[in-house]
Amino acid sequence: MIPSIAVILTDPNQRIIWVNEDFTAITGYSLGEAIGRVPGKILQGPKTDQAARDRIRKAIQSRIPYKDQLINYHKNGKPYTCKLVIHPIFNKNQELTNFIAFEVNGDITLDESFIPLLNLSDKYKSSSLHGIYEIKLYNQLKKLIEFEKLYLCSDLTLKKVADSLNTNTKYLSQVVNHQAGYNFQQFINFYRVEEAKHKIVKDSLSNLTLYGIALQCGFKNKSTFYKVFKEVTGFTPKDYVRKHR
Repeated sequence: MIPSIAVILTDPNQRIIWVNEDFTAITGYSLGEAIGRVPGKILQGPKTDQAARDRIRKAIQSRIPYKDQLINYHKNGKPYTCKLVIHPIFNKNQELTNFIAFEVNGDITLDESFIPLLNLSDKYKSSSLHGIYEIKLYNQLKKLIEFEKLYLCSDLTLKKVADSLNTNTKYLSQVVNHQAGYNFQQFINFYRVEEAKHKIVKDSLSNLTLYGIALQCGFKNKSTFYKVFKEVTGFTPKDYVRKHR
């Protein structure tokens, strides 16, 4: 699936005021447990490099965007590699209002280069809390797509999803492109390919053709399925089956 990206929003004093569900999935801390606390106080531990702590502190004090990697800790006490980007957020008067951080579990996500939010050269575009609303909408979108498996519907459209989220197609398209780095169709097809990867190697479905499985995963035609599958995995569906069965 789309990699889990923890989002942490703090006030100017680095006290957490909001985290997304991916933050809970990665760290184990719920929103209620995190609110009012300083991220480093709950996530860092004995193996966290002091030099990394000092670099982060200096960047925050200097109010500049910053990218780093360090050891953090899950709520259960287990360490993990955290790759993060931190941005200061200013209002129209250039007064500091918040800090926002994007983090992934580096032990799971080995290559973050394809995740736009972790690319520091793509400066966080928001100069206000408008960008926060965008991030919250993106998280609502992911939850809707993943929990209800809307990608399995071959007739799914941007408008249908936008209506479900009480937004408009132009804004939702912008959010997907900015947050995920894909257009809407690519975003949905990524989920369809992940579903197909699981199904085509199942012995219980071996009586179905690859195209039959593709139809179950939301694809409308064979050529699109083969093309998208190879773009995402680097393999044709047949080669993928040979490798994983």
